[in-house]
Amino acid sequence: MNESLVSKILATPDAYLVLDKVNAALEEEKVRRHKFYFDFDDHDKIEFINGEVIIQPHVDLQTGRASGRLLALLGYYTIKHMPKTFVGFRRTIVALTRNDYEPDICFFGEEKSCEFTDEQTLFPAPDLAIEVISEATEHRDRGVKFRDYQAHGVEEYWIVDPRKRTLEQYHLINGTYELILKAQTCDVKSFVIDGFQIPIRAIFDDAENLKAIQNL
Repeated sequence: MNESLVSKILATPDAYLVLDKVNAALEEEKVRRHKFYFDFDDHDKIEFINGEVIIQPHVDLQTGRASGRLLALLGYYTIKHMPKTFVGFRRTIVALTRNDYEPDICFFGEEKSCEFTDEQTLFPAPDLAIEVISEATEHRDRGVKFRDYQAHGVEEYWIVDPRKRTLEQYHLINGTYELILKAQTCDVKSFVIDGFQIPIRAIFDDAENLKAIQNL
């Protein structure tokens, strides 16, 4: 919670009136959010963020390839070693307190996955969220999503930049994300996916990706 914002509201004599307006606006937002669940196009990546429906632009080739390679690594590893977990990707809607996101890739451990049903369409905060950034999405991936994932206890967050060929790994420590790693060439080891360790280059290079899959 933003304690400074709370303090500012409490310092005003019309704090109750401010809260009444905020609550009324949030109630209207709930109606729009409910409508969003039934109106979105299955062919678009679409999110509900702070009351607005955000249609994400189509990804370019290098972004799509980076996402695909990382999904292949995670998918293969979890099927082989952690079959009771779940790796989500496109159309996996993560429904947080106020907003709905489609992380490029997300991972749910066994404790959460065992509660899922085959018909489920909305999912809780994942244990790991991964965003493969583009020029159009970077400000949200580093801004509102970063803060929202952190506030809702997503233990691990990766930001992958296919243009700079880098991976940033954040770990939630005492409620705050700490940058653990930002690199192009070393290995990254997950905090929440037991035993999952890959070379970062495997996200950006087909030959390295195939070699990494064979070593998982």
